[in-house]
Order: sequence, then C-alpha cells, then structure tokens
Amino acid sequence: MNRHLQTLFFLAVLSFLFTLSVNAQMTTASMSGKVVFQDEPVIGATILAVHEPSGTKYGTITNIDGRYSLEGMRTGGPYNVTISYVGYQTAIYRDITLKLGENYILDVTMQESSAALDEVVVVASKSKFSGEKTGAVTNINNTQLKMLPSINRSLTDFTRLSPYAGSGNAFSGRDGRMSSFTIDGANLNNNFGLSSNLPGGGNPVSLDAIEEVQVVVAPFDVRQSNFIGGGINAITKSGTNSFRGSAYAFLRNQNMRGNKVGDYDLGLRAPESTTTYGVTLGGPIIKDKLFFFVNGEYENSPSPITKFRLSDDGVGNKEENISRVTAQDMENFASILRDKYGYEPGSYTNYDGGTKNYKVLARIDWNINDAHKLSLRYNYTTNSQDLGTNASSTVGTRTTAGRISEYAMAFKNNCYMMDNNVMSFTADLNSRFNDKISNKLLLTYSNIEDVRSSSSSPFPHIDIWDGDGQAFMSAGYELFSWNNKVQNKIFNVNDNLNIILGDHRITAGISFEYQKALNNFMRFGTGYYKYASFDDFKNGSAPIAFGLTYGYNGEANPEASVSFAQSGIYGQDEWNISDRFKLTYGIRLDMLNYLNSLETNKGYLDIDFNGRHIDTGKWPKANVLFSPRIGFNWDIKGDQSLKLRGGTGIFTGRIPLVFFTNMPTNAGMLQNTVQITDSKQLEALKGGVITDVNQMINTLGLPNTPNYQTKEDIKGAAIVGIDPNFKLPQVWKTALAVDYQLPVSFPLALTVEAMYNKDINAVCQENYNVKDPSLLGRFNGPDNRYYYESSKNAAVASNVTGGAMVLTNTHKGYGATLNFTANSEPVKNLFLMASYTHTIAKEISGNPGSQAYSAWQNLPSVDGPNLLGLHNSQYLTPNRVIASITYSLDLCKSAALNFGLYYSGYNSGLYSYTYNNDMNQDGQTNDLIYIPKSKDELTFVDKNGFTASQQADAFWNFINQDPYLKKHKGEYAEAYAAKMPWINRFDIKISEDFKIKAGKSTNILQISFDILNVGNLLNHSWGVTKNAAPANNGRILNYEGVNDQMVPTYSLYYNKAENALPTESFANYNDSSNCWQLQVGIRYIFN
Repeated sequence: MNRHLQTLFFLAVLSFLFTLSVNAQMTTASMSGKVVFQDEPVIGATILAVHEPSGTKYGTITNIDGRYSLEGMRTGGPYNVTISYVGYQTAIYRDITLKLGENYILDVTMQESSAALDEVVVVASKSKFSGEKTGAVTNINNTQLKMLPSINRSLTDFTRLSPYAGSGNAFSGRDGRMSSFTIDGANLNNNFGLSSNLPGGGNPVSLDAIEEVQVVVAPFDVRQSNFIGGGINAITKSGTNSFRGSAYAFLRNQNMRGNKVGDYDLGLRAPESTTTYGVTLGGPIIKDKLFFFVNGEYENSPSPITKFRLSDDGVGNKEENISRVTAQDMENFASILRDKYGYEPGSYTNYDGGTKNYKVLARIDWNINDAHKLSLRYNYTTNSQDLGTNASSTVGTRTTAGRISEYAMAFKNNCYMMDNNVMSFTADLNSRFNDKISNKLLLTYSNIEDVRSSSSSPFPHIDIWDGDGQAFMSAGYELFSWNNKVQNKIFNVNDNLNIILGDHRITAGISFEYQKALNNFMRFGTGYYKYASFDDFKNGSAPIAFGLTYGYNGEANPEASVSFAQSGIYGQDEWNISDRFKLTYGIRLDMLNYLNSLETNKGYLDIDFNGRHIDTGKWPKANVLFSPRIGFNWDIKGDQSLKLRGGTGIFTGRIPLVFFTNMPTNAGMLQNTVQITDSKQLEALKGGVITDVNQMINTLGLPNTPNYQTKEDIKGAAIVGIDPNFKLPQVWKTALAVDYQLPVSFPLALTVEAMYNKDINAVCQENYNVKDPSLLGRFNGPDNRYYYESSKNAAVASNVTGGAMVLTNTHKGYGATLNFTANSEPVKNLFLMASYTHTIAKEISGNPGSQAYSAWQNLPSVDGPNLLGLHNSQYLTPNRVIASITYSLDLCKSAALNFGLYYSGYNSGLYSYTYNNDMNQDGQTNDLIYIPKSKDELTFVDKNGFTASQQADAFWNFINQDPYLKKHKGEYAEAYAAKMPWINRFDIKISEDFKIKAGKSTNILQISFDILNVGNLLNHSWGVTKNAAPANNGRILNYEGVNDQMVPTYSLYYNKAENALPTESFANYNDSSNCWQLQVGIRYIFN
C-alpha cells in the first residue's frame, strides 16, 4: 500500500509541474499486459512487438509485478508479439490489430521449456473487448472505410457508425460546432463556427488518405478534451516496406439517380454531376527505416445553385420548386436596375454553379531507432462553391420565407461564392527512454480560411416585399458577402510523458495552443434597402428599412481579431488494482487567456439597460476550469468475456470563435453598422437608391470617426458584448456499460450502455435591450402571454435597433442516452453490427446562427427569446437504429467480391409549431403557438375567402390528426418537440477485385458501385423523407390582432396554389435527395 501512496504523491507533483497542457488527441495505439508463470509474475521477460508491414519494432521488459507497457505504436497491423525468458517456452502471438487510441491487453501465461517444444504460437483473440476502454468510444477501421458505402466520400459517412451520431457532426444531441475534429492530432475543426461542416468544403483530407477514425463521446481519459458532444480523431496512412499505390476515379450524374418520389415525377433533370480523380503512393525510402505516403485528389461537381424556377401564373409550389414570382416580375425589376442605375443584376433563369475541390497530402515516417519514431505530415485543400443568397436575415422584422423559395426569387448575381482553404502540418515524435518511461511530442500548425466573393459589381442589396409583409424579389451584392473573410491560425505543441510504476501507468503532459482568428465582416457593406412593395421601389418611396456597415477613417477593409492561448494542467493514473480491475483517475485544469486588447465604445457603455451596461472593450476574466474524471474497467470473469465499465467526469469544450469576434466586429470602433427602421430617418432616402457608400454616409449624417462619448452619440446600433464572467462550456458526463461476449462458436458481442449529461456551463445569448417583463401587460383569453405592443415599445434603448446581445452561461440543460449494440463475425470475413440508441437532450439555447442577434432571434419562444425554459435540443435525434454488414468472398483465384451495407432508421428531424408572424409584438417572428383544448377556444376571423367557422373546424381537425398537437391540447407548443416521421434508409456498396499479374507482383483492378437509398431503387415510396410543407413548416397560424376584450384573433394558413386549408401535417419531400443515387468507381491498385 505504501507504493500506492508514493504513486499518488508522484502524480500530484507531476500535475503541478506540467502547467501548460490543453489537449492531446489520439494518433497512436498502445499495448500492455502481465506475464505470469503459475500465477506468479515473471520479472524481466522480453516483449517484442513487430508491425509486419513496415518492420517497425517496439520492445520492453516486464517489471517487478510482471507488467509491461508499449506506447506510441502504429495502429492497424498485423503485429507479431514475441514474449521470451530464459527457461520458458517463447510465446508468439500473431495477427494482432491495434485500434486508434485504444490500449490492447495481452496477458501471457508462460510455460516451462521442453526439448520437444521451444515456442508456442497463438493466434490473437478476436474478442471485441481485447481493447480496454471505460466510456463511449467507436473505432472505424480501414476495412470499414474501404467496404462501406460513401457517395460523398466524407468522413461523416463513417462517423455515423457511432451510435450517438446525429446530423451535422452532432453527437448525443449537442451542437456539432462544439464537437472536435483532429487529423494526426492537428486541430481541423471549423473553429470559427459559421456551420458545423468540416473545413475545406467538408472534407479537409481525402478519404483515400485516412487509415482509421475514432469517435469519442465520453472517454474518461483526461488527455481527450475540447468537446462537449463528441470528438473525432482520424489518422492518415503511412508507407510500409512494400511499394503500394492506386489510381482511382468516381462518377455520378443526374442520370445515375432516380427521378420519382412516390408517385411524383421530378420532371426535367437539371445537369449535375460529380467526378473525382485521385492517386495514392506509399513505400519505403529505406527498408524498415524510412517510409513515405502521398495522395492527390481533384473533384468537380457542377450543379445548379437552386432548383427553384419562376412561375407562369404567379402561384408558388414548394413541392415542385416553383416560386410565385414570374419572369415579368423579375424583368420589370431588372429593367429599372439596368436603365436607372446601370447595374446588371444577372440572370433569373440560369443558376448554373457548382463546386471544385483540390487536395494534396504527403507523409514521412522515420524509425530513427528502436526507441524513437518520427512522423511528419503536410496537407493542403482548397474548395470553391457557388451558394444561394442568405435566406431571411434583414434589418428589422424578418419574413418567414426565404429569398429563394415558393414566395420569392433572387437574381443570380445576388448569390455568392465561398472559397475554403486548409493547410496543416504535424510532427509526431514517439520515444521510449527505458522500460518505464516513454514520451510523445506532437507539434501541429493549421491555417484555415473562408473567403466570400460575388459575381456582382458593388451595388446595394435590395429586398422587395410583396406589400403584405412577405419576401418577393432580391437583387444586388449579397448582404453578407462584401469584404467577408475569415482566417484561423492554430499552433499547438503537446508533450505527454508516460511512466510505469508497478501497477500504475501515470500520464502527464505539456501542451500549449495558440489561436488567432481574423474576421473581415461587413454586413450590408454595399448598403441595404428594403422596400414594402415593388411600386414603392419603382416610385422612389422611402424604404422601410436600411442597413450599412462602413470602416472608420476611410478604412475599406476593417478587420476584427481575437488571439488567445488555451492552457491547463492534467495528470492521470491508470491503476491495475487487480488482474481484472483497472481504475483510471485524473484531473485537468483548463484556462483561456485572451491576448489582444480591445477599445471600449464609451457611448455603448453609457447606455443603461435596466441597471446593466455593456463594455465592448473587455474580454472575459481568465477562469481556471477543473475537469476531474474517474473511470473503471472490470473484467468480471477474467477471460474478457464479460466486462463492466463506466465512469464520471467533467468535460470542457470550446465555442465557435465567431461568438468572440462578434464583440469587436460590432463594437463600433473599427467600423460602424447602422440599422434604421424609423420612418422619419428613412425619409432622407426617398427618391431612389443611393449606390455610393460615401454618399449614403453623408446623406444620413453618419460619423466618419468613432468619437462616441455618451449614449446620445449612438444611433441605430447593434451591440454585442460578452459577460465578464463567461466560461467555456462544461458538461458533467456519467456512463455505465456492460460488454458481454456470448459463449458461442463465433465472435458475438453485446453491449448495453447508459449515459447521463448535465450542463455546468452551457452557452446562451441574452438581449439586454428588452423591457423588463414586469412592466408588460398580457393578452386575455387562454393564450395570455406577455404583450409587448410593438418592437419599439419592447426595447429599453430606442437608439439600439440590432439588439444589445451578451454572450453568457447557464447551468440549465441535461441529456441522457441508452444504447444497445451487437457485433458479430458468424463466418470468416462477414462482420455484422446493429445498434439502437434512445437520446434525450434538453437545452436553453442551441445558438442557431453565427451572428449574436440572429442566434437569439431564431429561438422559438412563447414570451420572447430572453424568457426561455428547457426544451428539446434542436440537434437531437431522439431514436436511431443503425446496422452495417461487410463481407468479402473469394470467387476464384483471380477475383473477389466485396459487399458493404449501411442501414439507418431515425426521425428525420424536429420542428416547432409557431405563428407565421409576430404574435406578441416584440419584433421577433418565432412565437410558439398555443394549442387549444377545444375547437372554439381560439378566436378566428374571416380571411382569405374562408369564414372564421371554417378555419376553426379545419384547425381542430388538423390538431386531431397531428401526432404532436393532439397530445398537447391546452398547452403552449414546445420548441423542437414535434417529430418528423420515421425513415428507413439502406446504402450499399458492391465491388469486385480482379487480380492481374504484373511480373512478380499481383495488382488489382477494382470496379465499385455505391448505391445510396437503395430501397428507393426497388420502390419509389421507400426511403423517402417527409417535410411539414402542408402545415407551412409548422407556421400554421397567423396572428390578426386583438378584439375589444384584448383576446388574440387568428387566421389559419392556407395553400394558395390549391386554395385549401391544411388537412395533414406531412407530405413527401419531392426532391432528388430522396431518390436513389449511384456512384461508379474504378480503381487500379499496384503492389
């Protein structure tokens, strides 16, 4: 016991010595175990593990307890492991495969040597539990990467094999932007957080360069951090002692997919295709010593920016992608733009676009000697994509329809291009100094850029509404694309020290990560005009809203930045309490330090928001965040057939950097953003569009320098601040699992795993510029929510029109999952997996947006986005069933057949029932509806040719057929509580290998077919997702005002194309994404 106390003391000392750690993502594997003879430890036995493809050797000897540990090993295999000691038979274990991030357990019982037999050869265990883990971890090996279907050739096609995966890199119902993603340890997150997609267009590295992927959700290992949902660790391929390469091509186009959804024919196929060409090559530079691997890939995907087209009769149809806007409407708009302003708005019939992507990667692996191994990797990816204009962001009240939708249309030059560039470098040095001490040094650098551009010449963005508060036509330079550039540079140095002390394996690390984000963002940078109707625009009436961002002192490209260092302390002990029970415990301390200074806008600071003030010149305080963790793994029977494992601990994550740069961008010191909705101010813009930014500034009397001293100097402001006590997100995770290897003649493993998550520091936005609710009145009647009267009355400060947003924390929020998984290999090379996961996730805010005000506005609520209760996470997949099959069969000596299948069954989304306009009159348009408990409880008015009685009857019938509404009568609808219908999807991949003799080598010609949604190929009604279009996507009611008793009145949404009230909640989503798709591939592999 004295040794254990010494170990704990040593661990505590190491924890204080290593003061700069931040994260250590996995790039290698390890192996450990115990060598015994007649239950007594064998001291000094020699362990030699050889990675057969490369000849790389890892060696050590057993300690006084008979234990050994090998760190920093190549993943994969096969490995041969030799255990020898004088007087005992040499034990040789073959065909061992190591998984990324896992510790393979190899316990050995030695036999006395005899003249008849000097060695014993054993084939490695096929148990699913030969590795050692405590929490929820999924490994995807190279065989799965090659054999399972993937039309997009994206890692997300494989991370979906995690039972906890959702859409958009979300795990366990958490925002995918708060997951982590590393390749060879390098941070390749979409750190800025404009979306949850990975950088470089979603695929920063070619799939053909990836060796293995690991998805972690609750690893009770303090080395893994920087996520609260899930972490994705991928490693790239290495060269071996054999020259091996490939050349490949993949093709799919509009003729290689279905064109029917149910009985609906999609009609004319718009030209769209994706062609991919690539090469790989790896091999030895010096046998057993120095290896290389290279990969290059090009992808071209021409496709239309939008499939919406103009109508002939002024009637829109979402299911058929028809906008109500006619060609004559667009031509009338274009004629004024060309003739009066000399501006070319672009086409309104041709929306050709697409994506181009280039990738290169190079890697060197050097076995310096048996004790030191070095890996170097460089990759570069560039992606260019044409995208449609922003859907609905605006100045003032939003419309409920997008700028390109069944209600509206935008010119092609109102769309934009996005260039995504990724460059990354890693250096990974694994060293073994003696049989007790090993070390891992990791250096990484990444540079990630996102740049917007446009085919438009500089011209204001113009929105034309239809005279009834709905979007209609848009033209000009896209409102978010002028001078829009994001650059994120990340440098990380990490060092992990591993020390074996008896039954203890101690880990401590040194790490430091520096990030710098530069953000050029000028929304409305060319000016923004919103007109109530086309006639108002044509006649030169004043707009109903105006926006502009411009740099002070004539600066054309103002740039906001944030620089920070993330650091901490961690130490961990893996204690083999017995041969069957391992306890892992540790602690990490994380701290974020902001390195760049800001300038306070004194005018903003002077504004009193009910006793609160916002200082845009101060970063939050540097807080030390503690993350203790403890996990265990109990081999109940001692033969790895039945294991109980679990743990509990705190995980500290990150937030999108855009939430940080929002503050300096909107501080009014680098640039000025003006948002005007006051009709008196807008009178200055009467007479037509001013196209010159300087003239706009002069006409409105806007300042050219940031000389803000008092609140009287502020006009039309949009303020963004950060709570001085803001902390990085933290969640407390607890998990318990049972792994059982059934006693049958083939490997069959079952796992049951339960997990509970509790938010400690969740992230949310609060708008200080909202009146205290105690000063508000309420509606009368069953829906008696707060009544703000008007957006102007809702505000505390009338000179703040774009919100006074503050990034802050809440402790509210929790989640839970229950998972059942089965894995089996009933016959050789046939691998089966099936899993069911039920997930609960409750949150205050999912921060749905990248701009603070938009992220707040987009939250569905009853009394306003400041007054939110817990509700379903918008990223939640409540129920999910997945399965996979891979099978390889030799047809003959010269041909083999490979088959892969992936199945997923799930609810295809969550949505909210909200009013179609601003019900509580706070200026926001995401108000959740009240669900009546009887037909006559709501007051309808005659509208759109339907009587109040007809609408009441129709709404009541609608409620009774809707699976969510009928269960919640007499309640307010909950955000994201309505589920889309269940969907079953099957994807398959079939490939055939033809062996070709080329001298002494045997090369392979492979033909492959990936078929997405194969059920739809068999039956057009199978594998089809539905949408809520018949119910206007949940916006089922319109608020029509109040009667004399202050009771709200309503009208019911109706389908203008059919002049009918809604009768059903869902309809098939008639889009080609619901059809089967085929991708054909050809690959030549040479050895």
